[in-house]
Amino acid sequence: MQSIQSQLSDNLTHMKTLSEWLAHCEQLHPQAIDMGLDRVRQVAQRMNLAFKVPVITVAGTNGKGSTCAMLEAIYLQAGYKVGVYTSPHLVHFEERCRLKGESAQPEAFAEAFAFVENARADISLSYFEFSTLAIMHMLSQAELDVVILEVGLGGRLDAVNIVDTDCAIITSIDIDHAEILGDNRESIGFEKAGIMRAGKSVVVSDPMPPDSILNHAQALGADIWLMGKDFNFSGDQLQWSWAGRGRRYSGLAYPALRGANQLLNASGVLAAIDIMRPQLPVTAQAIRNGLAMVALTGRFQMVPGEPVLVLDVAHNPHSVSALAANLDAMGFYPSTHAVFGAMADKDLQAMLKKMMPLVDAWYFTDLPLARASSASQLAQLWAASNTRKDAKASQHTDPQKALDAAIDAAAPADRILVFGSFYTVGGVLQNGIPKLQAKHLNKTSN
Repeated sequence: MQSIQSQLSDNLTHMKTLSEWLAHCEQLHPQAIDMGLDRVRQVAQRMNLAFKVPVITVAGTNGKGSTCAMLEAIYLQAGYKVGVYTSPHLVHFEERCRLKGESAQPEAFAEAFAFVENARADISLSYFEFSTLAIMHMLSQAELDVVILEVGLGGRLDAVNIVDTDCAIITSIDIDHAEILGDNRESIGFEKAGIMRAGKSVVVSDPMPPDSILNHAQALGADIWLMGKDFNFSGDQLQWSWAGRGRRYSGLAYPALRGANQLLNASGVLAAIDIMRPQLPVTAQAIRNGLAMVALTGRFQMVPGEPVLVLDVAHNPHSVSALAANLDAMGFYPSTHAVFGAMADKDLQAMLKKMMPLVDAWYFTDLPLARASSASQLAQLWAASNTRKDAKASQHTDPQKALDAAIDAAAPADRILVFGSFYTVGGVLQNGIPKLQAKHLNKTSN
């Protein structure tokens, strides 16, 4: 009889594609999320994983993806070869690793997964840990000038934190993943602060950071840059300015990423750029061009059409609050139609409550994950707290069907919003960014 180990070896021999490797990774570990660095660090040592170029690590509750995208855009405009690891993805797994401005190829992923598999031997890795090691291997082997790493969850015990950062950035701090990180900003701040390193700089973009972050920086001897103290920004309707510890940029165009909260992210980015200047000099023009050209799907992304379509991966009360403010700033629309799907472990009641005054018609959707709330559960939550007699709701089996229903119901002058999860937004992007033309939906690739 063939042994289990022999069967496994035969299976690995036949795994050639990225999709096969991802399916393999999903079966390896009993827990989807298993915080701790011992296992992943041991495998990394076997892989001889190391970076020979500067590393910038980004943690926080919201704003991580936007921060990484702005850093990447500026450094690319400055002529540097940039590598980025970000998660989760919206449509294709390959989005998680960008090399020199482009998503890595599936074949490169498959080779990296095989390398991790050979190194791990008997060590069990979660899907996230396995893929993180594979992507970091790809980044370490590429000919790059700078690597940008987005922390997946928390910081202190996240797999990304096996790498010593040259400059850490901590974006906004708010309550999310409370069952893992804690149910208050202080405990969450402590977890995020885990990406700091002694004697290295850390930028805190949150204008009111928890004391746990300040205390940890002091205990470590980290050089902390605080919003309002070490750097700040100001602006009017046309332009904005940034000032740091000895450098100032005036007359900047607003970042191409929409939303008032993006200035907080951009200010933290400029602080990090300033900190890294001795190793990675950047001109003022590269900063202007990078901020003007940065693009990131699903971050208050407005797609022109009839009706206008808004895509936003806001998936916790803090980011939904920012989304509500950004929607308010858009001006008047006769009706707002919202496609909403979310994970069951989120504070769904707070998210719904924040959006109720703005949304006239809800299209609740199932999502293809066991930990997602069902459309019927979302509808029940909404009905239990809804105070608007003029609002209505329907239930759908997937985001695309929910969007189709919203398109059928919406008038050309209305707006349609898709939000609540990466999976909700990703679910309507399977064939590219939808372009709405009155009652018709044209799907064209980005």
